[in-house]
Amino acid sequence: MSVTVKNAVPFPGQLVEGYEAFLTGRFGAEQQRYRQLATHGQKPRIMMIGCCDSRVAPEVIFDAGPGEIFVVRNVANLVPPYAPDGDYHGTSAALEFGVMALRVEHIVVMGHAQCGGVRAFAEFQKDPHHAPLSPGDFIGSWIRLMAPSAEKLGDADLATPEYVERLALESIKQSLANLRTFPCVRTLEERGKIKLHGAYFGVMDGRMLVYNAQADQFEPVAGDLHAAALQQPRF
Repeated sequence: MSVTVKNAVPFPGQLVEGYEAFLTGRFGAEQQRYRQLATHGQKPRIMMIGCCDSRVAPEVIFDAGPGEIFVVRNVANLVPPYAPDGDYHGTSAALEFGVMALRVEHIVVMGHAQCGGVRAFAEFQKDPHHAPLSPGDFIGSWIRLMAPSAEKLGDADLATPEYVERLALESIKQSLANLRTFPCVRTLEERGKIKLHGAYFGVMDGRMLVYNAQADQFEPVAGDLHAAALQQPRF
């Protein structure tokens, strides 16, 4: 028996069309994979902590199939330090689940160019009266996690694109340091059971950088292939 809901808000047409495309495309090709995941559960080897920016979808950037990456996204891809208390900790809870329940082998913190959260903090540093993105209750407090990164850089009165990028990269390094404040992460890393990585994606040019901790610098991945991709004809 069907039930008619009066005055129901219509589901976005774009999502309906996207779902229809999924059913006739990827789902048909990977239906068996979805059945296996439903029956046996997920066992991703990689956990990705990324930004909720709609331009930076890890599954798209890394061409990942269902069940391959355990993705956590928040404003400015930040990892808070370990702080168990009575508050709500979405990123920390997801991290705990990925490490303790799923037993992921890699954790990647991926930032990106033109990040609104990073830019907002840089502008706030330049002018404390500048509202961080919105006058709401949460964003300003959250992005203060970048304060240690800004202190390391100095030049807090600057909010240039170059400074914002430097802050984004430094913030990735700080999030890696914060990951190591979690006892479960620190212990497993010391035992060689888990590896931590930093990455940075260029929205405009598609360039991927990864953090080399030994050299303390971000280095390009697949540089030759990236250069070749930029030369492909655009239609």
